[in-house]
Amino acid sequence: MKRSTVKWALTLLVLTATTPVLAAQFKALLFTKTAGWQHESIPAAVSAVTELSRLHDFEVVHTDDSEAFTPDNLKKFDVVVFLLTTGDVLNERQQDAFQAFIRSGKGYVGVHSAADTEYGWSWYRGLVGRNFLIHPPVQSAKVDVLEAGFPGAEYMPPRFLWTEEYYTYGPEHSDSLNYLLSVDETTYKAQAAWGDVKSEGMGEFHPVAWYQQYDGGRAFYTGLGHLSASYGNTMFLSHLYGGIYWAATGDGIDAPR
Repeated sequence: MKRSTVKWALTLLVLTATTPVLAAQFKALLFTKTAGWQHESIPAAVSAVTELSRLHDFEVVHTDDSEAFTPDNLKKFDVVVFLLTTGDVLNERQQDAFQAFIRSGKGYVGVHSAADTEYGWSWYRGLVGRNFLIHPPVQSAKVDVLEAGFPGAEYMPPRFLWTEEYYTYGPEHSDSLNYLLSVDETTYKAQAAWGDVKSEGMGEFHPVAWYQQYDGGRAFYTGLGHLSASYGNTMFLSHLYGGIYWAATGDGIDAPR
C-alpha cells in the first residue's frame, strides 16, 4: 500500500472516531392503549406524529403495550404521549414507574381521550388536569387562542373555526393549569344527554387545551384530535408538536408582549 494511501486511511479513521454522531432533539414514547372506546383516528394520529418526528428531528417509539412502562424503559424517553388512550391502561406497578418518570423532570402529553383515561388514579387526574364527562355530536365551532406565546400557536389566528368532538370537562384537578384554547359555546350546540348523564355545556369558559408544571415534570393536554382528517391539518399538527416539544424540553414559550 502506498504511503499516501495509508496516510489517508489513518486520517479517515481519526475523523470517524472524533466526529460526534448527531442525536435527535429528544425521544418520545407514543402510547395508544385503549380499555374502552377505540378511536378510528389512531392510525392517522400515529402516522402524523411519526411524520412530525421526521420534520422536527425527534425520535418516536410507538406502542400500545403497557409493559413499556418500566423504570428501565421509560428512562430512555423525554416525553410520553397518551395518544387517544381510554380507560384503565396501567396497573399499579406501571403507574409507579410513570409517576417516577414525571417526577424526574420529564414530560406528558395527553391528546383528546387521554382525559377519558385512568379516572380512578388521583395522581393522573391531576396530571391531565380535567376529566371528560360527556360530549355532543361532532360540530363546527369558533375556538379562541388564549396564550399566543405557547409553541405551535404561531399558525393559529386569534379566533378560528374548527370541527371537533368537543368534550365537556369536569372541574380542575390541579390549581396550576394554564389555558391555551377555549371554544365559544354560543357558536355550537353544547347540550348533550346520555341516559341519566346530561350536560348543558360548561358555560362562558370552556377550555379545550392547557399546560402545567406538575410534580416535578411538565404536562400538556389538547382536547382536539378526534377526527382522522385533523391529523392532516398543518395548524393542528403545529399545535400538537408545540405541546410535545414543550413537554419534552421545557422550551419554546415566548414572554408576553
